[in-house]
Amino acid sequence: MKIVILGAGQVGSSIAENLASERNDVTVVDTHHASLLALHERLDIRTVRGNAAHPSILRQAGVDDADLLIAVTSSDETNMLACQISSVLFNTPTKIARVRATDYLREDKLFGAQSLAVDMRISPEQLVTDLIQRLIEYPGALQVSEFADGRVRLVGVKAYYGGPLVSRQLRELPDHLPGVDVRVAAIYRRGRAIIPEGSTIIEAEDEVFFVAARDHIPKIIAELRRQDRPVRRVMLAGGGNIGVRLAKALEKHKIQVKIIEKFRERAHVLADMLEHSIVLTGDAANEALLREENIEDVDVFCSITNDDEVNILSAMLAKRLGARKVMSLINRPSYIDLVEGGSIDVAISPQQSTVSAVLARVRRGDVVRVHSLRRGAAEAIEAIAHGDKHGSKVVGKRVEEIKLPPSCTIGAIVRGEAVIIAHHDTLIQAEDHVILFMIDKKRVKDVEKLFQVGLNYF
Repeated sequence: MKIVILGAGQVGSSIAENLASERNDVTVVDTHHASLLALHERLDIRTVRGNAAHPSILRQAGVDDADLLIAVTSSDETNMLACQISSVLFNTPTKIARVRATDYLREDKLFGAQSLAVDMRISPEQLVTDLIQRLIEYPGALQVSEFADGRVRLVGVKAYYGGPLVSRQLRELPDHLPGVDVRVAAIYRRGRAIIPEGSTIIEAEDEVFFVAARDHIPKIIAELRRQDRPVRRVMLAGGGNIGVRLAKALEKHKIQVKIIEKFRERAHVLADMLEHSIVLTGDAANEALLREENIEDVDVFCSITNDDEVNILSAMLAKRLGARKVMSLINRPSYIDLVEGGSIDVAISPQQSTVSAVLARVRRGDVVRVHSLRRGAAEAIEAIAHGDKHGSKVVGKRVEEIKLPPSCTIGAIVRGEAVIIAHHDTLIQAEDHVILFMIDKKRVKDVEKLFQVGLNYF
């Protein structure tokens, strides 16, 4: 696939790295020579220097015969204009734009069929807000990904000493969870992936990924770790776009929210925008301030400023002072590897959330949703099975008959409104939504081919 990416910032670079690793023809456009040079030296891609909204630059980047345009510059206006120009002048088939301003996002008519030529809008701030909300909903979870409009969830949790299922085989799951159907998709032990089998024993400190219907998630988490009480008090470090969206969402669930904002003027704006949240002016890494605001009673501390170092330090301090769970927004991938699993419970990568949204458009075989996991090493996919047993490699076959690539498992199937947890004898039918987990993302092309329909189907 020929793909042109506008913007070589952290989001654009992350998307380029993911797509280039899958042997796509990638070109990146940016005005900063140093950013392009760093990308060119690291990845096998083309780079073009210039204004991403200028027709001549777009033509030079090859938009005239590109399959996909991804506009993720720091300017909403540049992104939307570039998509419009690509549509009018070059008839680019698919155009994705990062749009952050809520003034644009709330106007759906702007992005209709007869309006701006943007096929898909990406709001990293909204993606991160949704992710944090899901993590707050399940206090024991390290990662929560949604499929089939939220009916199915893939959840990653760390098994704790004393959990009912710890030191037991996976085949004992039905005995511990009567009436609850669940599929363990993968287990990570000391950083190494394990393909789960019936005889696999869950050990303390294992990171366990499982698939289940949304309503069953709390019961399953309780079997792997000590029971976490519901979240009642949340403290946010940073009152930017994410902080505001998150505070508004949490207020609706009657959760007590405190926001620590560094700048006094911004703090006054926040106080006017929010109904029940308490807004404080100060430094989130100030120990005296955290103690004064009873950090030891906080269920979740979430640092979401635009400074990685501030986020890391304030989250580590909050944990040391007694916050039950701490999360930190971190842009640099190298920082995530350093801090996650230590004093910071969850490191949140806005790039990874954005990449996941983009990949769903890039994947072939009618893939409708993609979640990039384990810092991009693993992937969870929701694909639709089309055709019949003559033209499809999956329709009309039982799970055990499907030639899945190594390290790939089918976790669940959504058929209409029904959620079916996959077992070896589960039969795939046409139009089923199939949720798969891949430990090795390099095999994604093999999975895509499974869901591509033969010509005789048409």
